[in-house]
Amino acid sequence: MKTLAIIGSTASGKSDLALSLAQQYNALILSIDSLSIYKEIDIASAKPSKSELSMVEHFGIDRLKPDETASVITFIDEYHSIRNKALRENRNIIIVGGSSFYLKSMIDGLSKIPDYSPETLQKTKAMLSDLSECHRLLSDIDPLTMDKITPSDTYRIEKMLLIYLESGLAPSEWFHAHPPQPIITECPVLNLQVDREILRNRIALRTDKMIHSGLIDEVAELERLYGRIPNSMKSIGIVETLEYLDGKLTKNELIDQISIHTGQLAKRQQTFNTHQFTLSASGLSEELMGIAEIILK
Repeated sequence: MKTLAIIGSTASGKSDLALSLAQQYNALILSIDSLSIYKEIDIASAKPSKSELSMVEHFGIDRLKPDETASVITFIDEYHSIRNKALRENRNIIIVGGSSFYLKSMIDGLSKIPDYSPETLQKTKAMLSDLSECHRLLSDIDPLTMDKITPSDTYRIEKMLLIYLESGLAPSEWFHAHPPQPIITECPVLNLQVDREILRNRIALRTDKMIHSGLIDEVAELERLYGRIPNSMKSIGIVETLEYLDGKLTKNELIDQISIHTGQLAKRQQTFNTHQFTLSASGLSEELMGIAEIILK
């Protein structure tokens, strides 16, 4: 069994490259994408089509309801599932997706967290009713850690508070005593690059396709079923469509805003990928195809 990761900005063609390689080299695909993990969010996530999903078995797609919250643990569980299947069936694994923060977390490793008692869980829930006070408390205890966490970051404040209340240690002390253990090892990372103008055109075409495929109806139904509070409803494509449904944007403005915000996301992704990974290679699709073939043979 061999494992390979393909990263790159949104609309760069990662999924097409992964699908082609998986078919040629007997591989399963693990999608690491913060929106494709959700059921019912099909158009806004630009996830692979049903036809494409039928060609190669995918993990990390359609696993959660839109009102559930994905985290790195979600993708770690998916990785363990795909790895077990790949080992049983003597298959390769290709990891692909735009949310490469999750991949980095699994390669770098995570620290062990305490087993939380019912009392700790109950006390944490009660204290979180005043989020700003929780942030102040933790900042007094562990200013170095909390300096990197905003007062509105409910998820990370909750995690730090749970660690402190259960262990009695400042989160930084806990992490020092429990250094990260890598989840994924021996995984070459290939960074797919695309000319900026080509990428801009691809994003515009994809946005048009999303609108004509029924994005507005999809988002309206998601709002009816789940409201606007879930994290999944705060994603690019969904936020702008909700503004359109509120009458704040015309359809042309909706298309422009999605394209602009997607382009900004692509730039952030490429910067992150370039600086946060030890890359085995970085290049165009044709270049990476040849390198990937050598790795997977």
